[in-house]
Amino acid sequence: MPVRCGIFLLAGRFPGQDDATALRRAVDAVVCAERSGFDDAWIAEHHFMPYGTCPSAVTFAAHALGRTTGLVVGTAVSVLSTAHPVALAEQALLLDQVSDGRFRLGVGRGGPWVDLEVFGTGLDRYDNGFGEGLDLVLAAMAGGRVDARGDRFRFRPVPIVPEPLTRPRPPVAVACTSTATVEIAALRGLPMLLGMHIDDEDKAAMVAHHSEVARAAGHDPSMIEHVSAVVAHVAEDRERAVRELRAAMPGWLAAGLAAHVPVDGRPAPSRDPHRYTEELCARHPVGSPEDCIARLRAAAAHTGIRHVIMMVEGAGTREHTLTTIERLAAEVLPHLAP
Repeated sequence: MPVRCGIFLLAGRFPGQDDATALRRAVDAVVCAERSGFDDAWIAEHHFMPYGTCPSAVTFAAHALGRTTGLVVGTAVSVLSTAHPVALAEQALLLDQVSDGRFRLGVGRGGPWVDLEVFGTGLDRYDNGFGEGLDLVLAAMAGGRVDARGDRFRFRPVPIVPEPLTRPRPPVAVACTSTATVEIAALRGLPMLLGMHIDDEDKAAMVAHHSEVARAAGHDPSMIEHVSAVVAHVAEDRERAVRELRAAMPGWLAAGLAAHVPVDGRPAPSRDPHRYTEELCARHPVGSPEDCIARLRAAAAHTGIRHVIMMVEGAGTREHTLTTIERLAAEVLPHLAP
C-alpha cells in the first residue's frame, strides 16, 4: 500500500538564530515541499517558547496556502484548550473556502502550561473540557446553525459563516498522547495525529485501541486515516546524518524544555536533550536514502499508519532543511508509492 508523505514544521529557533530566521525557514520549506512533490505540510503551534516560534498555526497555514497552489496544509496542531471552538471553526471554514478545500484542521489538548493563565481559559478547560470543545468545533464546521448548552459554553443558536466548501465538513484530526484522548477521537470517528516522541510499538497499540473503540461506536476503522509524525534527515550515510542532528537538536530541545511553565505548580517536563536526540535518531528515518526507505516501510508495516509527516528541520538550518526535503522527494518518496 502507498504511504502518503508530508512535512511537519515546528519553526524552531535553534541556538544563535532569531525568530525571523526560524519562520522564514519554515515558509521556504512549505514552498520547497510543494515544488518537490510532497502531499501536504503541517505546522505546529506553541506559545512563549523557542521550541516553536509559530503562535498561531491557522495564521501560518493561511500564509502557506497563499504561497502554494496544490499542497494541502494542516495545523499540527491548533491548541483547543486556549481557543474558542467556534472561532477556530470559523477560521478553518474560511481557509477551506479560499483554498478550494486544501486546509486540514488538527486540534490538540495542549499542556497544563501558563498559556491557560495568559489566555484566561483556565485549567478546567485543559483537564475536563477537551471533548466538549471538540464537539463544538465539529458542529460548527458542519455549517448551518450552532448553539451550546454545555458546562463551559452556552449561547443561543447562531448561523455559521462561511459555510463549509468541503462536505459534510472539512477533515479534522486529533493529537493523541493519552488513552483518554484516543478514546475521545475514536468515539467520534476522527483520525489520530501521533507525535514523534513515541515509538512504533506505542503507535501500534494506540491504533489498535482506537480501532476497538471506534468499531464499538459504529465507525469503520479501515476508513480512518491516522497521521504519524517522524523526524527525517537525509545525508550520504547514517553516521553523517546523525552527526548533523547531534550538532543542532540538543541545544534547541534544551531551550524548549526549559520554557515549559506549568500553570498549577506541577513539575515541568524533564528530559535529557542529548539522550532524547539519540532516541529520535534511533527510531526515525535518519540516514542515507536507503536507511530512510527501510525505516518508513517498517514503521508503516508495524503501525498500519499510511500517512507520515516528516519533521525536516532537525539540523537547524535552511540549507539542511531544503536539501532534506528535496532528497526525500527525489530518492525516498518514489519507493513508498504503489
